[in-house]
Amino acid sequence: MGLLDFFRTTSPSANLAKERLRIIVQQERGSRGAPDYLPTLRRELLEVIRKYVNVDSEAVQVNYEREEGQEVLELSVALPVKAR
Repeated sequence: MGLLDFFRTTSPSANLAKERLRIIVQQERGSRGAPDYLPTLRRELLEVIRKYVNVDSEAVQVNYEREEGQEVLELSVALPVKAR
């Protein structure tokens, strides 16, 4: 085993780091095509919803996807459960 072989071996932590980096790069590539108005839309929707229901700041999720020539804007609001 030569010195260069020592550096070529990959440890489980190296594989984990590589997988995490791949996920981050994939998310960055996906967000590049997203419209610039999404953070503003999310903030404004949260303000409107808070007029009627007390929700957490993470309660509103806005996702944008583009696939096969279609654009999909998905809105998810987690409302608190009202006790009876």
